[in-house]
Amino acid sequence: MATGHGSPAPAKSRIATTMAKAKIFSEAMPFIKRFRGTTVVIKYGGSAMVDETLRNTFADDVAMLHYSGIKPVIVHGGGPHISRAMGQQGIEPQWIDGLRITDEETIRVVQTTLAGEINPDIVRLVNAHGSLAAGVNGLDANTFLARPKDPRLGFVGEVSSVNPGLVTALQAEGYVPVVAPLARGEDGRPYNLNADTAAGALAESLGARKLVYLTDVEGLYRDLGDEDSLIQRITVPELEKLLATGSISSGMLPKLASCIHAIRGGVARAHILDGRIQHALLLEIFTPEGIGTMITMEDETP
Repeated sequence: MATGHGSPAPAKSRIATTMAKAKIFSEAMPFIKRFRGTTVVIKYGGSAMVDETLRNTFADDVAMLHYSGIKPVIVHGGGPHISRAMGQQGIEPQWIDGLRITDEETIRVVQTTLAGEINPDIVRLVNAHGSLAAGVNGLDANTFLARPKDPRLGFVGEVSSVNPGLVTALQAEGYVPVVAPLARGEDGRPYNLNADTAAGALAESLGARKLVYLTDVEGLYRDLGDEDSLIQRITVPELEKLLATGSISSGMLPKLASCIHAIRGGVARAHILDGRIQHALLLEIFTPEGIGTMITMEDETP
């Protein structure tokens, strides 16, 4: 029986789709206003650095942040790339407590891989959206200074100071700094830094509003084997109590220690996100729900 209503015209369907897209931008507006002009330090690693689709959507997200008036700074890792490069040169990777033993031969590979391959590749991806990104390695302008972390590890450094002048100068000129985690040692030699630690130290030095870690897990779990134990929000004192229980996976410890140090040093929020999710950065920053785990100094009302 005829109802008097015909099928939706194709134009109406297009309008409905366009209106839905417009609503997304409208809902993002309060967050753009809140974070416009602030620095967000992003530790880029894991699957987001390897999967081609995720690499491109990460670059999209960074460009979107930039064009929204937010000041992203990228600190990247590169462990798998370094191990592969070492293998190509016949060097067998060796580890102590999860950290790479870095002798003179290895630090040359590390330096070449981080500063010569990975860093310019990330710059290239972001610059597909315009002349946005500029590469920096921690040796430039003594951005990172370091002392040896453990004599057994060789040229693995622990950050002793950060000189953010080059990074802030690039930001002032409208660029997105892409930072390789290398450091000048107090002995004048090059050192490899843990990228998680480097990102936290740089965020603190820059007075960043947010410190974001892209990982290969959904966030922080109270019980790693229980998917329902994902922690969406936690304060630094609560996190310190949780760490004292010894229940957190070892791979998460450098990130969490860096989050605590950065927040106690003035960074407002730290986030641990699943970098396997497309547009994870935008979902966290521009939506009220957010994703992953957010760490703050004090409890915040959702």
